[in-house]
Parts: sequence; C-alpha cells; structure tokens
Amino acid sequence: MHPTLVVLVVGLTPRHLGAHTPRLAALARAGAMRPLTAVTPAVTCTMQATFMTGTLPRDHGIVANGWLFRDLMEVWLWRQSNQLVAGEKIWEAGKKRDPAFTTANLFWWYNMAASHDIGVTPRPIYKSDGRKLPDCYAAPAELRDELTREFGPFPLFQFWGPGTTIASSRWIADAARHVRRTRAPTLTLVYLPHLDYDLQRFGPDDPRIERSLSEIDAVAGDLIADAQRDGARVIVLSEYGIVPVSTPIHVNRALRQAGHLGVRVEDGGELLDVPQSRAFAVADHQIAHVYVADPSLVPDVRRIVAALPGVDGVFDRAEQRALGLDHPRSGELVALARPDAWFTYYYWLDDRHAPDFARLVEIHRKPGYDPVELFLDPAIRSPKLAVGWRLARRALGFRVLMDVIPLDATLVKGSHGRVTDAAAEGPLFISSEPRLLPDGPVAATAVKDAILTHVFAA
Repeated sequence: MHPTLVVLVVGLTPRHLGAHTPRLAALARAGAMRPLTAVTPAVTCTMQATFMTGTLPRDHGIVANGWLFRDLMEVWLWRQSNQLVAGEKIWEAGKKRDPAFTTANLFWWYNMAASHDIGVTPRPIYKSDGRKLPDCYAAPAELRDELTREFGPFPLFQFWGPGTTIASSRWIADAARHVRRTRAPTLTLVYLPHLDYDLQRFGPDDPRIERSLSEIDAVAGDLIADAQRDGARVIVLSEYGIVPVSTPIHVNRALRQAGHLGVRVEDGGELLDVPQSRAFAVADHQIAHVYVADPSLVPDVRRIVAALPGVDGVFDRAEQRALGLDHPRSGELVALARPDAWFTYYYWLDDRHAPDFARLVEIHRKPGYDPVELFLDPAIRSPKLAVGWRLARRALGFRVLMDVIPLDATLVKGSHGRVTDAAAEGPLFISSEPRLLPDGPVAATAVKDAILTHVFAA
C-alpha cells in the first residue's frame, strides 16, 4: 500500500491554477490535472458523500446539505452522523482489500459515528447560558486534547461566519500533519474550506480572490510538501466551482403569499411552521427541495415556483431520476436556479418579523442555507466595536445576541449547486501520479475508486 494524502480545496477550479497558486499549479504540471464532473446538487455534503461511496444521491441519500426529516417533521442541515450516509465507504472498501488499511478523516463531513480509524470535525461547546465556545470532536478522544495542546482550540469563528479567515484551514492542515506524523494512516482525507467562503462573498471575478488563492496555496502547498517528503502520493480535488450570481430567489416568500407556507409567531418573530405548511422549500445554494404535503397541490406549487425569476427548472418525482435525486429524502419537487441565481431560505414578508436567529450565525436553526452569514451588517457603523461590545458583555455573564448579520441577500456574489456549464469553472482532480488518471474528466462517482487506485496500484 502507498500512503496517500487527499486534499479537498473547496472551490478550486482549473482557471485558478496559475500565478496566484504556484504550488498547486506545480503539482498539476508535475503530475496531471483533469476536470471533475459533479453530481446534482454540487454542494458540500452531497459531493463528499458521493466521493466516499462512489454512488449517486439516490443511493447514498445525501440529497443536499440538509432536508426535511419526515419522521420528525423538522428541517435539519449540517448533521454530523455518518450513519446518514448509505453504502460502502472508501475506508471500508480499503480495509476489505487489506486489513492493515487505515484512514484519517480531517474535517470531511459526516465524520462522527463513522467506521474510519481517526476523525476530527468541528464541534462547538454549547453552554447553558447561551455561549458557544470553539472546540472540535475527535476519535480517538485523546486526539482532541493533543491537537488543542499543540495548536490551541479549533478556531471555530474563523471557520464560518463574517470572521472567517485562513486560520481555520491552517489549523486543519497542521492537525493533518500531526496525525500523519503520530498515526501514519494509509489514507488521509483533509478539508480546506477557506477559498470557498471568499468566492461566495466576493464572487469569482473579484480581485480580492487573488489573496485568497495565495493563502490557500501556501497552506495546501506546505501540507503537500510534507507528504511528498515522506513518499506519499498526493491528490488535490474540489467539490464544485463558484459562479457569479446577482439574483436571489425568495421561493418561500412566494409560497407563503400563495397561502401554502405557514408560520408560528413567537415573541414577535415568525418561525416556519412545518406541520401546518402545505408547501415550503429547503433552500440550499442553487437547489431547493420543495416539500408538498398534499399530492393534489403539486401542480399548483410547481407553477408558482417555475414562474419565479431566476428559476431554471422544476422537477417532479419522475423527473428527479435523471438528476440522480430520486430518493425519499428529496422534496416532491426539486427546483434548480439559473447560473446567475440562488435560493434564499427567507419566508417572512417583513424584516421586522424575522426570527431573532435570522441575524445570527446560526446554521442549525435556519431551515435552509444562509450565505449572508458571511457578512457583517453594513448598517452597523462600527462593526468591530459592535462585536467587541457584545463579546465583552458575554464575558461578564450577560446573555447577548450576536445579531450582526444583515438580511440583504443581494450581498452574496457567488454560489454553486448546478453542474457548471464550462469545465474551467467547475471542480478538478489533480494527482501526483499521472499514469493513474484516465484521459478524460473524472466523474464524482469515480473518485472513490481513483483514490483506492492511488493507494493500491504498484
């Protein structure tokens, strides 16, 4: 077996390889680069589940970053349990071929309750007084203490939100080097998210992306160099490409105005009332799963959603098969946005009635993905002072909302979820071993076998 490092640089595309990514470009020149063909939806959880199982969403069941859990009648995004992913995982296939095969999973999703040997993933500490403290979850448990002693607590507030920086990706890369040095896994899977967030914030054509590219190139380059010094084979891949967007689609507002979506008022804020909604959407970048309680309403709901500016197509159960999304977790309808558009989760009609969590970084309470969490509210005159004041009051024991997130969806300049029209704008697969790659594009469903080939090929 050949030790193999797989670095997932989220948002990296063929067009990014060049002057601002000299180390990644050098790996591609010395080895080989191929376009990677995504599945629908091209979002984090779905793509990673496809990579780890080699199957489509209809088989592994991860139809988006979140969905309606029909037995609970609740919307949940960003769940952690690997038990949600059906099918044989890459580490299980490797161990079948050689019982000595071991895997370390550094921040790939569905990391908990998994059958791999080593895992680390974000896991904040939620205190009863409302505080959220940075931390991570690790298996074996002692690894968490090792990493915290060595590198400090995982920088959660630089991992996601308006304060995101390269620090979180650097911490993950440092943790990967530590695990490789102390545990020597056969396969090391590493997730570096930094580039993705700036691409969504600024858009792929903004000059500020040059700095983001340089930062992620430095972090990934150090990790790759460390692995190659040990004689490891190296793969760099990405999940999707970010495209410029200018049209937010407020699908839930349209369903509410049509009388299909219900809300419950709590302390002046409106909450999505799933059990009393006849139809609502779980928005996730450029895809929306539309759940319709009464089959007789499907034609009317489809007409409403299809008529919204920015919607490219609406697919019923039969049509979802062509997308590989015909799974019970999918909505009765699936909507895809045009390349320049994306779906918001917003369901209130007046910002004065938005729930308190709408203005927070609160990925587990919002019934849909919210990229506006990457921004500080531009209406706040002194944002650093505002954040500092709230943190100071929390430190004194007061319960304070970090209500600094705007409600302006037009701030978002980049999105993903559709399979991109041009290969240069989509994901990629780079290998240090050119002879182990096919001549044409690498399908997302072929990534599992491609990684195993790097481990086992002579």
